[in-house]
Amino acid sequence: MTTLANSAPPKTKSQALRSYDVADFPALTGLEEEWRFTPLKRLRGLATETVPAATGAAPKYELPTLPAGVTVTSVGRDDARLGSVLTPFDRISALAYAGFENATLIKVANEATPAEPIQVRLVGGGAEGIAYGHTFVEIGALAEATLILEHTGSATLADNVEISVGSGAHLTLVTVADWARDAVQAQHLKFRLGRDAKVLHVQVSLGGDLVRQYTSVEYADRGGDMSAYGLYFATEGQHLEHRLLVDHAVPDCRSYVGYRGALQGEQAHTVWVGDVLIRAEATGTDTYEINRNLLLSDGARADSVPNLEIETGEVAGAGHASATGRFDDEHLFYLMARGIPEDEARKLVVRGFFAELLAKIPVPELHDRLGDVIEARLQGASA
Repeated sequence: MTTLANSAPPKTKSQALRSYDVADFPALTGLEEEWRFTPLKRLRGLATETVPAATGAAPKYELPTLPAGVTVTSVGRDDARLGSVLTPFDRISALAYAGFENATLIKVANEATPAEPIQVRLVGGGAEGIAYGHTFVEIGALAEATLILEHTGSATLADNVEISVGSGAHLTLVTVADWARDAVQAQHLKFRLGRDAKVLHVQVSLGGDLVRQYTSVEYADRGGDMSAYGLYFATEGQHLEHRLLVDHAVPDCRSYVGYRGALQGEQAHTVWVGDVLIRAEATGTDTYEINRNLLLSDGARADSVPNLEIETGEVAGAGHASATGRFDDEHLFYLMARGIPEDEARKLVVRGFFAELLAKIPVPELHDRLGDVIEARLQGASA
């Protein structure tokens, strides 16, 4: 089913094609605005596939003991919740929606407040062949939960993640792409926030050969509050791409987007595109987005494109910013003047650059492990 289609290219984000049918989306050429930064040949057939037939082993979820009020089950394609939050608006997302066999449903019951974080790990089945996946996260009304979704191993994966956050619920979601070096992933992650729902999302991307993650946000009622943070570190040859669309279509909602990335090594490439749409009916919106990138070596490239599309003048606040640069010489000079060697001074600057985002991860073990990964990359750069 096609929900919106135009013969001419869309002029605004609200006019973009949305469809569950792969055939509704033209074949990708790399000239499209949405794909011009993405090296399509490195997607291993995901960009050219027309029939959604899985040829690779499906990733598997590893589950710990679950706290009371939380269930994780497998559901068939006929489950009415699937597709209720996310309608694909690019070709690969539609391919993933058509290609999965069963979806994983993570459910937190109404008013449940698990004392421990819910930690779920997705392990790839291998980089040979294409795999598809679908996950639905349902956070019941007035529930409060912390969920960790971690991706590891090797895969060539196209997947969709739907997240429904009920009225008055609070969700802290940490997604970690810590894939093996040969992995490829194209993911669409979609949030829908109920009335007075609050979400803190921390998106971490460290591993993989090419990882392209599209995060979109929709508000179902007033009072929704979305804070989206991202941390990524690309090394030689890696392509890490993050795209966001925050769609303000109801009054009195808030969003804040803050992503930070570091790059080192020849042909390390990151892309961040942040789109915020404030529709005419979304009076009282308060939104801000910022992206900062730190280039640690020659040969690395960071593309950063913040966009605001505003259809009403009655907003509480709206702004965006972007900055890409090398080390702050004043910071280095300050540290070196106090006897700290240059290599160690550079490490301290990078640690400080990421410290604020790492501090938002509420699981000490994960916080420390990710810090160690960043430390190891910095150590490798100075070796």
